[in-house]
Amino acid sequence: QVQIAESGGGLVQPGESLRLSCTISGTFSKLDAMAWRRQVPGKERELVARISSDDTTYYPDSVKGRFTISRADAKNTVFLHMNSLKPEDTAVYYCSAERVEIKPDWVLDAWGHGTPVTVSS
Repeated sequence: QVQIAESGGGLVQPGESLRLSCTISGTFSKLDAMAWRRQVPGKERELVARISSDDTTYYPDSVKGRFTISRADAKNTVFLHMNSLKPEDTAVYYCSAERVEIKPDWVLDAWGHGTPVTVSS
């Protein structure tokens, strides 16, 4: 099985920056992508950044130009660099790994437990 561990959340003021980290551990042969989503109470989980195995990235308009997803050299760790943070970025941020191949006939999505980010003055 695999595990996802996130870190880096916290309280920051509007306009400041924060970097979240996500590491996937366990035994697997490959995965399709890693992504960050966020969720506030009463709303659906929202995709904020995704990086595919070929390093293609995606961002929704709400964070484009402010958030950047990147990999560490080991490729089992991804970062979410968040700049110019706004109060509306306040949420619990979840990291996920998509289509993780444990065995050719065992493919799953893995999720972390989330790390809270609060943007407030």
